[in-house]
Amino acid sequence: MIFKVLYQERSEEVPVRERTTSLYIEAETEREVRKKLADRKLNIEYIQALDEDHLKYEKQSEDFQVESI
Repeated sequence: MIFKVLYQERSEEVPVRERTTSLYIEAETEREVRKKLADRKLNIEYIQALDEDHLKYEKQSEDFQVESI
């Protein structure tokens, strides 16, 4: 399953919408996503499991790239 992760680069700052970034990662569960990203020290705001239609929409973006961790 592909998850979309919305996060802030700096974990010590308060989340600000304008600085929110996203990445896509393949995992079985949200917990597995968090484990894979634990060493990056990101301020994770939200993790969203992408259903088939949403994934199809996200793939249309030129920024779409699934992280391999």
